[in-house]
Amino acid sequence: MATMMRTADVDLTPSLKQSASVIVDVAASVPASATAVSEPVRSSGDVPAPVGLDRATLNAAGFTGAPGETLIIPRSDEPTLVLVGVGDPSGIDAARLRDAAASFARGARNHARLAIDLDVLVGVPFDVAAQAIVEGALLARYRYDTFRQQPSGTPLEALTLVARPEHHDDLARGVARAKITAAAAQLARDLANAPATHLTATRLGELAKELAAERGIEVEVFDRDALVEMGCGGLLGVNAGSAEPPRLIKMSYRPKRGPATGHLAMVGKGIMYDSGGLSLKPSDASHQAMKMDMSGAAAIFGAISALSALDCASAVTGYLMCTDNMPSGTATRLGDVLTIRGGKTVEVTNADAEGRLVMADGLVLATEDRADAIVDIATLTGAMMRALGDGMAGVMGNNQAFVNQVLGAAETTDEPLWQFPLNRRYRPLLDSPIADMRNIGGENAGQIVAGLFLEEFVGSTPWAHIDIAGTMEATADDSWRPRGAIGFGTRLLIELALGFTPVSS
Repeated sequence: MATMMRTADVDLTPSLKQSASVIVDVAASVPASATAVSEPVRSSGDVPAPVGLDRATLNAAGFTGAPGETLIIPRSDEPTLVLVGVGDPSGIDAARLRDAAASFARGARNHARLAIDLDVLVGVPFDVAAQAIVEGALLARYRYDTFRQQPSGTPLEALTLVARPEHHDDLARGVARAKITAAAAQLARDLANAPATHLTATRLGELAKELAAERGIEVEVFDRDALVEMGCGGLLGVNAGSAEPPRLIKMSYRPKRGPATGHLAMVGKGIMYDSGGLSLKPSDASHQAMKMDMSGAAAIFGAISALSALDCASAVTGYLMCTDNMPSGTATRLGDVLTIRGGKTVEVTNADAEGRLVMADGLVLATEDRADAIVDIATLTGAMMRALGDGMAGVMGNNQAFVNQVLGAAETTDEPLWQFPLNRRYRPLLDSPIADMRNIGGENAGQIVAGLFLEEFVGSTPWAHIDIAGTMEATADDSWRPRGAIGFGTRLLIELALGFTPVSS
């Protein structure tokens, strides 16, 4: 009888090799090896001379230069020309350039060696533009092929940014940074796309240790016995029905050059598979996506892995709270009371509201570590998905100055957030007749009530909560977001760490 392939036999982080193999450089002209070249075209003004067509001809072909439009022009003796719309010149920014590069990379999906002409670029600093363009192209061409016999597309081998020599130094800085940030997001995608039978909490801890030395981070992995001794009752309670043991993975980055300018803690929901526990989820479609319920932990994993290469000046500690949530004869029952680290008791009234239980232990640990601020990230509530759909995530927090830093990082990376109020009028919904609180409120304002639950465990530490339930995956290719796990929040967390400034409590 066939046996399941051991997890060690499968490369669960293929993008580490793939992203390292892509050559990204800067040149004054299109290299002879390029087989497809992009020309950005605005929606007004002159058409770039290399296009060789006037605006009337382009309009007749249905191409107006609007953002996201592409027009592919095959040429016999030259690289295929891909026109990419960038819209009104006054509205060109990094996000639009990232989308345009993604459109080009998708339009040239059968080409391995690409070039992008940047001579028409105006209004965006060249280093910022280069980072956005390279991120867009690399992230758009990502494919998760670990379990395929044949690649699902043509792998990208080379990308050249073509511009005048006086811009090359600025472009090179942006390219270097983009290769790091894109690789981090691709790593997070690898983890979230991996089947739960292959990427268990135990295996994620092993991967973190394997990555630690080369990425300049320290990793500690706490097993069930350690968690019992630490009093992490939330994580243990969620794990109670599982055959797979839990893991708390602590990832610590410390700057090598001088003292840290601040200490930022990140707490991630790492539910490796969420069946709902005894509050079983109702549909096959819902279950199929639940291998991605650890996308918050994956985003932190990817982000912290990039900080040393980016010379981050802040200290960053990540707490990845990892287990699956399964129904069995030993699973936590409705009405059971769990004791979170620090002593607060929680009555479980819904076993599918498990993410906040594991996060609570992590938040307490972060406060005990005297972090200057805490950001948590989790695929936490269906309410957030219903409120915002799949185009943006929600954020809330107890300190507006710190929330503003999170919002700023989101704007820079084009991983959009919408702030919700922590309306404490809803706090009584969490009152329990037998414990300090319960883990779920009523039918309404579920995302805010979940935030109020988490706030109970941060004390006075500045804190922000990011709910990525709606943005964890794309059901179809969309700009730089491929079908499957998006890695949403990875670049946001990197940007937040790089620019983090401690705020007053």
